[in-house]
Amino acid sequence: ASGLVKIAFARQNWPLRTLHARRAGILPQSGTTAALLSPFVSTMSGLLAMGYTPKNILVTGGCGFIGSHVVTHLARKYPDYNITVLDKLDYCSSVHHLDDVIEMHGVKLVHGNILSSDLVSYILSLNEIDTVMHFAASTHVDNSFSSSVSFTENNVMGTHVLLECVRLYGKVRRFIHVSTDEVYGGEGDEQSECGILAPTNPYACSKAAAEFAVMGYVKSFNIPVIITRGNNVYGPRQFPDKLIPKSATLLAQGKPCFIHGDGSHMRNFLHAEDAARAFAVVLHHGTDGQIYNIGSPFEISNLEVIRALLKIFGRQDQEDKYIQYVKDRAFNDVRYSISSAKLHSLGWQPEISWEDGLKQTVEWYMNQENLNRWPNYTHGLVAHPSLDKKANELHLH
Repeated sequence: ASGLVKIAFARQNWPLRTLHARRAGILPQSGTTAALLSPFVSTMSGLLAMGYTPKNILVTGGCGFIGSHVVTHLARKYPDYNITVLDKLDYCSSVHHLDDVIEMHGVKLVHGNILSSDLVSYILSLNEIDTVMHFAASTHVDNSFSSSVSFTENNVMGTHVLLECVRLYGKVRRFIHVSTDEVYGGEGDEQSECGILAPTNPYACSKAAAEFAVMGYVKSFNIPVIITRGNNVYGPRQFPDKLIPKSATLLAQGKPCFIHGDGSHMRNFLHAEDAARAFAVVLHHGTDGQIYNIGSPFEISNLEVIRALLKIFGRQDQEDKYIQYVKDRAFNDVRYSISSAKLHSLGWQPEISWEDGLKQTVEWYMNQENLNRWPNYTHGLVAHPSLDKKANELHLH
């Protein structure tokens, strides 16, 4: 097909690999963490960072949910940036998330895995990358209970490989590592960037471990890193194994949706477009060595989320028919809450209201063509999605 480039290369002791490139066109924590990040902490307290302007950006996981929104935002608003996306196109990703910007804005797409150091090094050198935005990760908590080893491989080892390639390459001026608020644990108190890391599930543990790998490279090799920790993000393009897209899809099909436990667990939700703008602010105005929470003050229980969806569908009086309570996760934090005051000081605020964002999201999932971006999307429409257990066993051999 036009615009499809096939690249083949080999590495000693590695099988021949083939990839397809489709072209169109940390405030630090206290104690140990503070010491690790201190080489990059500004001595001018309270001053905003000087503006940073990237030229050639590598976005890992750019065909995923949040990553694709960030790529779309940057490509449209900053057409002079050269963006290369590296994505292994896992079950929850889709090349169609980037259809518009690939055709109109010259975004490059490389199908490959961050675990391949030869591939990553090749991309860095070939595209003269000066900025890395690292979104690639396994993220579904339910899957992490049944396939925890694969989460460690993808999230920890994948990050380590990327860091090592960046170290050897030596020309990256900014590395944004995307983490999660779940690394703080679920004690319930609002957490600032100084909060102690206390992850409670395999997914969060893998993301916390990845952060420590990042911090080690900051201290040892002076990699110019910024870490972000975000709360729940919702909106179009999210694979329907998460609460909002799954429930919207099921209700659109006239089926009941699922509530883990009694539905009292509290979550903060941020629209994907607001998240994309936040990452752009961090990219351009963040300070190397700092951590930035990216979150919304809007907090709601899982049960109230479902009730809001029922209201959009005009079924608010039919809870008994459309809500099915199921067994809770092996462990489910009661509440995550983070302060984004530090990011607000850079000029960012959420703009999309919960009501407007939820309606827009429902409309997107009511379009079957959008769902068809994922050939196996129905696999997510169950109470407890899980990767094939054999997949986890394979990682042990």
